Amino acid sequence: MMRPTIEAMAEGDVEAIARLRLKAFFEGTDRTLDEDMAGLRGLIAGDGFEAAFVARDRGQPIGSCLLVRDEIDSPHDQTPWLAGLVVEEAYRGGGVGTALVKTVEAHAASAGIGTLHLYTWQARSFYEALGWRAVETFEQDGAPMLLMAKSLL
Repeated sequence: MMRPTIEAMAEGDVEAIARLRLKAFFEGTDRTLDEDMAGLRGLIAGDGFEAAFVARDRGQPIGSCLLVRDEIDSPHDQTPWLAGLVVEEAYRGGGVGTALVKTVEAHAASAGIGTLHLYTWQARSFYEALGWRAVETFEQDGAPMLLMAKSLL
């Protein structure tokens, strides 16, 4: 099990992470690399409440996870959200995702956030193992989706 370094995202990470995100989340959509990079830069330059973290292996960004106020196209009005968890395929299953999620949870708790939310479908058991609970199953764009929550305080 490798011990990834988890740090706040820096400008030098933005393009690599945006490429990873496009492949994982936006394949077949019209979201562009420039749009995703702009979104990540906005998080980095934000007010410090929203946050972007990266996992590194020997200095190279290999994964990312975000804390955001609003989830894209959300049918729910909860806030804030753990979003955009992505790990390079070669590193999956090694604890990188868990470390990223725990970093976002700790950041949120230190900001006084009582409950975090996320959307997933495939990763339900991963999040349940980390103490998240299923709140509601619904349909989004014809596909099943699950709203999950975790109490932090």
